[in-house]
Amino acid sequence: MKKLYFLSVFLFACLLNTHAQSAEDSVKATVRKMFFAMMEADGAMLQDCFTENAIMQTITTNKEGKLVVRTDSVAAFVRQVSNLPKGLADERIVFDVVKVDGPLATVWTPYQFYRRADFSHCGVNSFQLVRNNDKWRIQYIIDTRRKTGCSQ
Repeated sequence: MKKLYFLSVFLFACLLNTHAQSAEDSVKATVRKMFFAMMEADGAMLQDCFTENAIMQTITTNKEGKLVVRTDSVAAFVRQVSNLPKGLADERIVFDVVKVDGPLATVWTPYQFYRRADFSHCGVNSFQLVRNNDKWRIQYIIDTRRKTGCSQ
């Protein structure tokens, strides 16, 4: 009887682990899709990665050297990317942290951005994703951008 109990507990734990991995994989797939859409200059694919009321922000420094959080609209971002030549926007990411709790996911991705083969800048993206109708979409993204301290 003890063996059956421990086997049941072990199988249940394995099932939970498999579910968490598949949720993480789905979250990563949405983030990868966003960067693929940027590289392909595919506005429709890019728009599909975001919720209807998503927020995009960038932490930057203004001309006076003060830290500024700039908010951009997803629609403007999609329009801008759609007008780029295919292959121009090449953002190379590394998945550092992916956390999932039910319908909420957090992703932290250090990145290097290239315009074709030319290095432009690096930084970190912080994503909040929401799962609705079994589909992960980006609700919030904020990033940093710098030209120094980048490992190329």
